[in-house]
Amino acid sequence: MKHHIIVKFKESAPALETMLPDIEKIFGGVMEVPGVKGFELIKNCIDRSNRYHLMIVIEMEKLALEAYDNCHAHHQWKDNYTQFIESKAIFDSQ
Repeated sequence: MKHHIIVKFKESAPALETMLPDIEKIFGGVMEVPGVKGFELIKNCIDRSNRYHLMIVIEMEKLALEAYDNCHAHHQWKDNYTQFIESKAIFDSQ
């Protein structure tokens, strides 16, 4: 399955380009979770106030979701970036 995290950052957040290297490093840690096959960071190419800024897609087996939820990388993402997030959506697909 694909686990999508779609994020809109606050106006006061650092520029996405400055955060991306760290976000990529954090999500690199999900590769240690059994059942995770890969991840991708996708930036929005349109800069409008009604758009989200970033989509993080993690490809994993369905049974890996609980392990992902409990992994260090997931907690690091939440600990480091929740303060900058205005809103987010989570969507899982086949």
